[in-house]
Amino acid sequence: MSEQLDNIRIVLVNTSHPGNIGAAARAMKNMGLSRLYLVQPKDYPSGVALGRAASALEILDNAVLCDNLQEAIGDCTLVIGTSARSRRIPWPVLEPDQCARKIVHEAQTQQVALVFGREDHGLSNEELQLCHFHVQIPANPDYSSLNLAAAVMVLCYEIYQQKLQLESSGAEEQEEWDKELASVDEVERYLEHLEELLIQIDFHDPDNPRQLMRRLRRLYKRVRLDKMEINILHGIVTESRRMLDKK
Repeated sequence: MSEQLDNIRIVLVNTSHPGNIGAAARAMKNMGLSRLYLVQPKDYPSGVALGRAASALEILDNAVLCDNLQEAIGDCTLVIGTSARSRRIPWPVLEPDQCARKIVHEAQTQQVALVFGREDHGLSNEELQLCHFHVQIPANPDYSSLNLAAAVMVLCYEIYQQKLQLESSGAEEQEEWDKELASVDEVERYLEHLEELLIQIDFHDPDNPRQLMRRLRRLYKRVRLDKMEINILHGIVTESRRMLDKK
């Protein structure tokens, strides 16, 4: 099971305080995780991060720096983003234990990511829309804002507990499916292709989008398309545009 944990990456987006990066790395090592991705951290590398990491320096040494979130999660088939509040267009929301269960089970065969946002305002709507699910950590409603590293520890702990449960049961639970799931990049490319068709048939006005693509993105993220289904959908869009061009 420890090898499957290597398929799990923790992604920190635009972290402002390097101490939180170091503390997050320490929390990861406490719970058996090792893959850290940093999206445009404001102050890194940093001696402060090294000091807070304690004995988890190898996690910082191997951290992957990315220019944007899609680069960090593009090859993942499951992405769960942390969100402390409801959004105008709601996304499927998981409790921490549900989040950990999905991550551990899918990480047996696929690349998965758990994404944390900025200390002051979390993930943007656009970043959250790249995720399949959102996770919220229940807390005191009078003071529900968690420190970034504390949030990382809570969810990494839940992941480790799910790992222990699977090991004690002696059974690895995997969903049977005939094709590999589509990655984030593959779904995003299809959505771009679909948007071109919708513009061509005057169903979608990019100057007045009315949240159409956001809702379609939510639909396709919720369905969890596989690679064959993506290819079929691409083919439908391509053939539709070809027939339109003949007119």
